[in-house]
Amino acid sequence: MAQGIEEPSERDRERRRVVRRGIVATLVGGTFWGLNGTVSKWLMDTYAIDPLWLVCVRELFACWLFLAAAALTARGREQLAGVWRSPRDLLAIAGVSLGAILFSQVAYLEAIDWTNSATATIMQSLGMVLVLAYVCLKVRRRPRRRELLGVVLALVGTYLVATGGNPGQLSLPAEGLLWGLACAAAAACLSILPAAPMARWGNFTVNGLAFLFSGLVLALAWRPWEHMPELDALGWGVIALCVTVGTFGAYALYLQGVKDAGSMRASLLGTIEPVTATVATVVWLGTPFTPAEVIGFALIIVMVYLTA
Repeated sequence: MAQGIEEPSERDRERRRVVRRGIVATLVGGTFWGLNGTVSKWLMDTYAIDPLWLVCVRELFACWLFLAAAALTARGREQLAGVWRSPRDLLAIAGVSLGAILFSQVAYLEAIDWTNSATATIMQSLGMVLVLAYVCLKVRRRPRRRELLGVVLALVGTYLVATGGNPGQLSLPAEGLLWGLACAAAAACLSILPAAPMARWGNFTVNGLAFLFSGLVLALAWRPWEHMPELDALGWGVIALCVTVGTFGAYALYLQGVKDAGSMRASLLGTIEPVTATVATVVWLGTPFTPAEVIGFALIIVMVYLTA
């Protein structure tokens, strides 16, 4: 007698639904990130906005959205109240603020300012190589063969992007290359430093406080009110989109995707960010790329898949 096909349990169906939700959240969040880089480049070019001013404004406004999101649930309100009674964790969040949030925001926008959003986002993807090195050292294991292949692809891809395939010529300005490499280091810090405090106090609480601390430090050091750009209604509207959609929305959706779909699947799906940034840069801003640079972009994206 043939056995019937076992129907999936309610628990399995719920799990699949959650994974599908995570996949959608990750793809939308990564797309928002990629588009936000191109929009930021347009803002800086059109209104002569200094990258540090834009970082400061994004952080000081987005932090309240993160904190408000944390306060929406009873658990979040407990975390918001409890973290202030732990000086050690506040110090850890301050480290996240300076070593991850501030570093990554400044490096990314400076790289965009010196190059373009596609190049900056692709260079940022090299941070996965640094994360891989950190993990291997932490757990005391050797890199796997596919991981080593990923490192080789990353180095070759970076060479092609930086030189355009001509070893005697630097395709990127030196400042753009340095800020791009800083982007990679910042991306690695952003993947490593927040893990422990987030596990205890939640994503929104940690990110809200980290964005707030970072924004205040930058405001005191940079004094954005002394560097106000001349913005019209359109400029302020686009900045509002950068804060709500490109910063808070992208971050919140991506973190939801990591929670629902898992970190490995989210990392793979997150490669939609450099793809989106590249397409938007070509279509909207009309930035040309040489064949060697396109090949370099493709190799770095393949590297992301291999090392995720």
